[in-house]
Amino acid sequence: MIIIGIDPGLATTGFGIVKYNESKSASFFECVSYGTILTEPIMELPYRLKKIHFELNQIIKEYSPDALIMENVFFFKNAKTIIPVSQAQGVILLAAAKKKIPVHRFTPLEVKMTITGFGRAEKKDIQNEIKRILNLDEIPKPDDAADALSVAATYLIRQLHV
Repeated sequence: MIIIGIDPGLATTGFGIVKYNESKSASFFECVSYGTILTEPIMELPYRLKKIHFELNQIIKEYSPDALIMENVFFFKNAKTIIPVSQAQGVILLAAAKKKIPVHRFTPLEVKMTITGFGRAEKKDIQNEIKRILNLDEIPKPDDAADALSVAATYLIRQLHV
């Protein structure tokens, strides 16, 4: 099973590809890829959204995920960011719908609880757990990619009850 996790944003959209491997001897999660889709503030909004949509489609085409898991952010400290993030979420959802990929969403609290067992976990705690869960040599960078991997891992942990 291949899962793509998404941390949506207009300037930076994080993505993480996680594969669930199961054999007779062991079951484990494998980090296949992670990174970011970047847009420049100088670009006009429609072209920023188009870039996110295009690059996400390329990632979907390359990895053929079984599900797309997105962080569901409904509370913002800065009201100016809610609309651009919502617009990015829209093009992400469109990309998934066009490819008939099931979409699941988790709040930051659900991710924290699933990954660390503590709803008020700090970002560094989540990142350290993702490093451990995915057996990585180092914490994934940038934060947006680590967050995307956390969202993907949350889905797998909850789905498989591991």
